Amino acid sequence: MEQDDDTIAAVATPFGEGAVAVVRVSGSAASSLLAEIFSSAASTTRDLEPRRQYLGKVVDPSSGDVVDEALVTFFPGPASYTGDDLVEIACHGGVHVTRRVLEAVLAAGARPAGPGEFTQRAFLNGKMDLTQAEAVMDLIRSRSDLALVSAQAQLSGGLGRGMEAMRQDLLGVLAHLEAYIDFPEEGIDPQTGVSMVARMAAARDEIARLLGTAERGRILRDGVATVICGAPNVGKSSLLNALSGRDRAIVSELAGTTRDTIEEAIHVGGFALRLIDTAGMRESEDVIEREGISRTRRALGEADLIIEVVDASRAPDDQERVAIDVPAAARILVLNKVDLGEDPAWARAGDVRISCTAETGIHKLAGLVEKVIGAGRADFGRDPIAINTRHQDCLRRACEALEVAIKGLEEEAFTELVAIDIRAALDTIGEVVGKADTEDVLGEIFANFCIGK
Repeated sequence: MEQDDDTIAAVATPFGEGAVAVVRVSGSAASSLLAEIFSSAASTTRDLEPRRQYLGKVVDPSSGDVVDEALVTFFPGPASYTGDDLVEIACHGGVHVTRRVLEAVLAAGARPAGPGEFTQRAFLNGKMDLTQAEAVMDLIRSRSDLALVSAQAQLSGGLGRGMEAMRQDLLGVLAHLEAYIDFPEEGIDPQTGVSMVARMAAARDEIARLLGTAERGRILRDGVATVICGAPNVGKSSLLNALSGRDRAIVSELAGTTRDTIEEAIHVGGFALRLIDTAGMRESEDVIEREGISRTRRALGEADLIIEVVDASRAPDDQERVAIDVPAAARILVLNKVDLGEDPAWARAGDVRISCTAETGIHKLAGLVEKVIGAGRADFGRDPIAINTRHQDCLRRACEALEVAIKGLEEEAFTELVAIDIRAALDTIGEVVGKADTEDVLGEIFANFCIGK
């Protein structure tokens, strides 16, 4: 994919009022464009020392009016984020003044940057591979300490280096096979054949290990889907509010108040939890409530953790229990309303007892949630690399191709066919880091970025 020579510009900080906003400009004309809109008493604009901030005034190139006083930093390519000449203008953070500064830059000849275009240029200029580019977005979107560690590990190139080492080893295997194809009279030494199979098997096993981190990657990026369910009026919305620390859901004595799923994010033990409050499960003739119950069932089917809430002050036979058939999800049974007294039938039931009204047992529940979601996930801290869905698809195809190639070499099949399978594995491994990518795939990845990054 070839990049154009346009000089691009965008606001790199979030929209809204703040102390400072940053307008970023990148391209071959960045420095000459800056000369048209910025004046500084410290130095002529064309002689700015790299990576040093200069205080000056941003002016409208069409009228000459002063727009703002700002700090400007020049990063000459290729030693910049994008690999091209890059200018950052730190202006005052008002909505209007930031827009006026950007308009001045655009009036001087830049064009608006698209989503992720700065990082896309960094990729095209060889400043990072595709896994690192994706890690930039993971870093921005990280919602927990563990997600942040994983994104940093991928941004440092850990996954990319592993993929490149695997590619180089498989290229060596392919070179041996192609030498035999060109000179069949030489034959493949039995020991060399065994060595090639072992090298392909090692690559296959490493791919299988990485594929095993896909679920971890999903949890790190999306959070632990935690569904709060139960019969109407057992305190599900009150529990959501108690765990999140704010009045996120409407609480009422009327059964059926919650008609839709309500989601809130919290952090427990380094994990991000997506708390999902659901409609109470019961038979209902109300069309809207029935739709809410249907959404509850869908949420339960996608849950990583299910917190079932019951009213401890009432006997089990007096309230409907949720029929849950989600084998993969962990479950916690919460006995709520213990401040109203506990029915003796619950004596040997329940994982934790709480009262949302009296605010008791909430910390104990949070500790239990941390213990449950941490169980079996000790590897989260040891190996921060966790692949995403795109990586998973590429590596799955690579693993399948290697399996066929190994089988073919062991059964002494046509070497040309084995070589084709190894090339297929190489191509799909290359897709992970962007060495064999199509323009459509790149466009889809960078379209998910924010403008200015």
